Amino acid sequence: MNDLCADIGYKSINHAGEELCGDHVDVVGTDDGSTIIVLADGLGSGVQASILSTLTSKIISTMMAADLSIEECVSTIAATLPVTGKHGVAYSTFTIINLVRNHTAELIQYDNPEVIFIRDGDVTDYPMTETNIEGKKIYRSSIRLQEGDIFVAMSDGCPHASADITYNNDWKREDIAQFVADMSLTGYTAKVLCTMLVDECDKLYGYHPLDDATAAIVRIRKRVPMNILFGPPADPDDCNKMMSLFFSKEGKRIICGGTTASIAAKYLRKPLVAKAPTSATGGVPPISELEGADLVTEGVITMSKVLEYAQDYLQGNESYEDWNYGHDGASRICQLLFEEATDINFYVGRAMNPAHQNPDLPINFNIKMNIVKELASCLEQMGKTIRVSYF
Repeated sequence: MNDLCADIGYKSINHAGEELCGDHVDVVGTDDGSTIIVLADGLGSGVQASILSTLTSKIISTMMAADLSIEECVSTIAATLPVTGKHGVAYSTFTIINLVRNHTAELIQYDNPEVIFIRDGDVTDYPMTETNIEGKKIYRSSIRLQEGDIFVAMSDGCPHASADITYNNDWKREDIAQFVADMSLTGYTAKVLCTMLVDECDKLYGYHPLDDATAAIVRIRKRVPMNILFGPPADPDDCNKMMSLFFSKEGKRIICGGTTASIAAKYLRKPLVAKAPTSATGGVPPISELEGADLVTEGVITMSKVLEYAQDYLQGNESYEDWNYGHDGASRICQLLFEEATDINFYVGRAMNPAHQNPDLPINFNIKMNIVKELASCLEQMGKTIRVSYF
């Protein structure tokens, strides 16, 4: 292992008039620290295509995570996929990006648009070896990873996106490659990059896609630790222990909750300074400042908003502009956790807040614990490494 990690994002749009997407992406981690990303594109669109692509991606990711060969994966797919009534064949193309312990990317490609590789901001060629498995031409590549490397996998609904039934010859794979390369120079996350790419395809389709279109992007980056303190400990005698562990950890520090911030200020022997509220917080309570902490916010209300943004991020990412350009506590936490952090340590206090016991308030201890649990789950789905410690 090294200090590199993978930032992974993907997004799809459905064929116009279809409720289900005929493309599917699976991301699976292995016991040895590797990550397998599979993008499958089922024949046609709608329910049958969705079944084909889902089965393909699930079979490949599960078998490869169990250290089985691509030959065994393809044979299993051929024996498993249902034959479609319309076309009389069982067919799903696929792209596999296997990040082996974050030092090598193994690419395995079958009939999808060729994976785009960007290094140092430039679209870069890479060697491919052809092999034949079960009558299918499979292309394999191995690339030693460097910080900043970007891989773009996509279904064939992305190239030639057009608002009519003819191909758009002005939007080819090469144009998509340059589009992503240009955008990558801004430092956008993988999720934002693929959102921008798929949104551009949707625009070229006239917002009436004639095919399912999916992009999955991997961005290789250095690990960035982040620490978040949320609530005082159940036993007041554990305050110093909790603070000592929190402030001794490498990485930026976020403190959530007024009582928690007061305890931290006392521990650091520094003044806690409340910032004046502004009209641009969207109902999120104002932040404070404390020397030794990178961000100090209110607790449950702010973290509830963060969870709301996290859930949206994993879906359509419709709220991106709200939190990315926001200056309130919830937006700033999102900027740190979603875009900057790779390894996040939660320090969660189990103390009951007397203010939350008011029956007129929609806040209680269980809500706080659920926020932590659900937010941690969302962050893990974003590819973050999460550790939660309770006090």
